[in-house]
Amino acid sequence: MNKALSQVSKSPFTRNIKDASLPRRFHQPTFTIYNGRTDPVEHVSHFSQRMAIHFKDEALMCKVFPASLGLVAMRWFNGLNVNSIDSFKKLTRAFGARFITCNRVPRPLGSLLSMSMREGETLKAYSDRCWEMFNEIEGDYDDVAISTFKAGLPTEHDLRKFLTGKPFTSVRQLMDRIDKYRRVEED
Repeated sequence: MNKALSQVSKSPFTRNIKDASLPRRFHQPTFTIYNGRTDPVEHVSHFSQRMAIHFKDEALMCKVFPASLGLVAMRWFNGLNVNSIDSFKKLTRAFGARFITCNRVPRPLGSLLSMSMREGETLKAYSDRCWEMFNEIEGDYDDVAISTFKAGLPTEHDLRKFLTGKPFTSVRQLMDRIDKYRRVEED
């Protein structure tokens, strides 16, 4: 136990970071705690956004970053070599390298193209599934999402008929039209 406590008390930061003072009136924002299972890039992005007004203060960014780490990530942080971190960039690169297996991989366009309404599935469940898939694909594929959504509806579905006519130029327009259909159907 003494060895573990000794390791925890050692800082991976170089002297310029360790000795830097926190700015007066600094209030630490609330962070999403990294659990070691989510995308490290998204975590660093969230952390950086929460600390945006202090982004140029390397020492502060480094000193505060461990406050956003959960147990698994803190074990990693505590295991960093003494004096091995001299910048926020180096800290986040080491963090990303350690948790690279958790990187979110964008879904291929083919995942969207294979979407269709399942038998017995509600319209809400189908549209939620489609938009969730659409959000996981990188790129501008509004036109593909619109045609895939319509094509995925059963031919006899009233919404499919409701969507014919005026073409849609954005997913937002399609979603508005679906909401309109739901309201009409509920009335």
